[in-house]
Amino acid sequence: MKRILTYGTFDLLHYGHIRLLKRAKELGDYLIVALSTDEFNKLKNKKAYHNYETRKKMLEAIRYVDLVIPEENWNQKINDVKEYHVDIVVMGSDWEGNEKFEILKPYCEVVYLKRTEGISTTKIKKELGLQNPINGVDQIPEVK
Repeated sequence: MKRILTYGTFDLLHYGHIRLLKRAKELGDYLIVALSTDEFNKLKNKKAYHNYETRKKMLEAIRYVDLVIPEENWNQKINDVKEYHVDIVVMGSDWEGNEKFEILKPYCEVVYLKRTEGISTTKIKKELGLQNPINGVDQIPEVK
């Protein structure tokens, strides 16, 4: 069984996300998604519209996803690869060459998939007025 792992926030789920998950799953038999927790997003200065539990439920409903685990910090990746016996880590091409994923190469294959053109969470937020285009700070109100 070939195990695939990817990381992300997966907020405002869109067809670019679905396409990434589908292509990742096509590389193996079992797809694990490490989903950024709300606390980790705060450390990254990111604000998700949906909270972790909602984003987790949405991902679990996607047929390509077999398991969702929490991404709690930048340094857990090597442990995730070992613990879940991962063969391939898949990320979007915007991460290509980034040390956070390049360090995984001694432990597994790292594949960067081309992003889906014309769609991104940042673009959606900007077009909906949920992000300030001047400084990139999210303008999303706290969800209760």
